[in-house]
Amino acid sequence: MDQVTVDQGFWDLFPDAQVNILYADGINNHDNDENVAERRKLLHNATEETQKFLTNETFRLNPVIDQWRQAYQQFKKKKGARSSVEALLKRANQGRTFEPINPLVDIYNSVSMTYGVPVGIEDRDKIAGNMHLGIAKGGEAFDSVGDGKNEPALEGEVLWYDNDGAVCRCLNWRDGERTMLTEESQNVVAVIESVNAEQIKRANEAIEELSKLINHYFGVESSQVFHLTKDNPTAVVPK
Repeated sequence: MDQVTVDQGFWDLFPDAQVNILYADGINNHDNDENVAERRKLLHNATEETQKFLTNETFRLNPVIDQWRQAYQQFKKKKGARSSVEALLKRANQGRTFEPINPLVDIYNSVSMTYGVPVGIEDRDKIAGNMHLGIAKGGEAFDSVGDGKNEPALEGEVLWYDNDGAVCRCLNWRDGERTMLTEESQNVVAVIESVNAEQIKRANEAIEELSKLINHYFGVESSQVFHLTKDNPTAVVPK
């Protein structure tokens, strides 16, 4: 994988959007007892931070939820598909707790909840060719996490994709098994999508915090942060 490109089709739908990209190499993502208590506290604190985004008793009327639901109305999607940040906020709103999974997943879930933005991280070594965000032609292969069932993308769906099919369907709804993080993941790409100015502000803060947490937990320096826009749609992996 040499670069991430956001296709023109995405900008046609969301001309004011921004996509933040961050690369990191040499991660040791194996779960370990040394920091599991710290990660559990990180997730607990992030869960408490969600309350600032959940001020309306009617869940769907909270701005973070409402804005993403409106965005998802702009394209074809699988029935019931919602933004990944909505899924996290819903769990927090229901009083459910988050237990450690592996370091990278715990980090990006905590950042997502703290800043109210969708955060995704993919294993770069599993990406076929380069990664794109764009509009599905329809039929792009997608092995759903958990059951491995092939659920091809719909024509007109917004998705992350590579040469072998879908990487993440319905914008940031769900990763596929093929490129998902595991304990063996070492070289990764992180993405945060924003569709308006208020989201962009939080996303910029979130990606900087993500970079700091990667350094703290793994002792590696991330790349610069790339802020992709319609006028600057590509982020090249540093050599």
